[in-house]
Amino acid sequence: HGAIQFDPAKPYAPRPPHFQAKAKNVLVIFCAGAVSQLETWDYKPKLIEWDDRPLPGGPSVTFQGPAGNLARPQYTFRQRGQSGKFVSDLVPHLAELTDEIAFVHSLTSKSNTHGPAENFLSTGFNLDGFPSLGAWVTYALGSQCENLPAYVAIPDPRGVPQNGSNNWGPGFLPAAFQGTTFSSTDPIRHLKVSGGDESAEVATRKLLEKIQRRHLEQFPNDAALAARIASYELAAKMQLSVPQITDIDREPAHVLKAYGADDSSNKEKAAFARNCILARRLIQSGVRFVQLFNGAYASAGKLNWDGHNDLKNQYDVHAAIMDQPVAALIQDLKSTGLLDETLVVWCTEFGRMPFFQKGAKGRDHNPDGFTCWMTGAGVRGGVSHGQTDELGVKAIENIHPLYDFNATILHLLGLDHERLTYEHNGIQRRLTNVEGSVIKSILT
Repeated sequence: HGAIQFDPAKPYAPRPPHFQAKAKNVLVIFCAGAVSQLETWDYKPKLIEWDDRPLPGGPSVTFQGPAGNLARPQYTFRQRGQSGKFVSDLVPHLAELTDEIAFVHSLTSKSNTHGPAENFLSTGFNLDGFPSLGAWVTYALGSQCENLPAYVAIPDPRGVPQNGSNNWGPGFLPAAFQGTTFSSTDPIRHLKVSGGDESAEVATRKLLEKIQRRHLEQFPNDAALAARIASYELAAKMQLSVPQITDIDREPAHVLKAYGADDSSNKEKAAFARNCILARRLIQSGVRFVQLFNGAYASAGKLNWDGHNDLKNQYDVHAAIMDQPVAALIQDLKSTGLLDETLVVWCTEFGRMPFFQKGAKGRDHNPDGFTCWMTGAGVRGGVSHGQTDELGVKAIENIHPLYDFNATILHLLGLDHERLTYEHNGIQRRLTNVEGSVIKSILT
């Protein structure tokens, strides 16, 4: 089995992958609330033809209540780029990148409830307490960056996702591998000495370090102490590095404009755009795993993509926040050459039903067939893999549980998902449990 050997005193030291990696680092764009594939990436002309008719043999009740009639896509789809793939007008900026994206249209989840489904996407298990994807990656590979955390989670300006820190937690892995959360609007606290003399702070730290080193010499196998010292050392470095990396105002005006970070008419979009710029800066600095959240917690669809009742009006708001900044982020990574070594993943916890809910203008949860995508290092552009049926009820071809999607992310980092293990309670645990196979047709 592939338990990773690492020095507790240097938990973030770079470690070799299992085999040659295509990607050095990962940027995950996590859209919380379950984005409707039928309004974005999965074009269903049959749904236009069948608009406002009942689904033959369909369920009378779904997750949140009685089912209504089939509802056409709420946005116009057009063919894009050389591939001619149909993508919705909801996301015009991202639609321009269609030829660079590999879409997987046939994903399935094990839960139709947001919290457990976020867990399943982020950790491979519905239950709480398992390590997140980013924790597995930093446990396996360490980091190329010495003065910033190996793994950073950037919450949406509107709040944290439904299952909060489970999405970036270490589970039963050593705590060093959890994500560190900060954003352009919510910086790391206590970076500066409050009201004290800075030189006294430095002297205190040096004395503490001396005492800790002496203690460590007496107890050389104290992994917890070694990890604690490593944590304090990184914190000291971050006092210098974090204020610099979060100073988004130092970006040129044309960059702020490209991302929409200067959009005074939409403060949520501008704040999210600044998070996207922060994500690019972290990747540029060698941070191994960056998780960028778009959408917050359950809020009847007001703060995330959970479009049960008023999908069109709410999606107009959410797409205006997400589309331009994310497209600009990908273009920026490309123009700086970083996309050649960075895997960019766009994901959501499940999809939505082809019919509206009875008495509402929105769609219920659908874990049986939805879309996520990848672009960047090692990914074939302009590819659509797998498909749902003609109305978008469920995946019918090349069906992939999210295990396969996560196995593919690990594969691009040079990691074999079956060999990457950690023993917990007598069980060799994996991100992909006892499942998973790499989706090879979307790889270069």
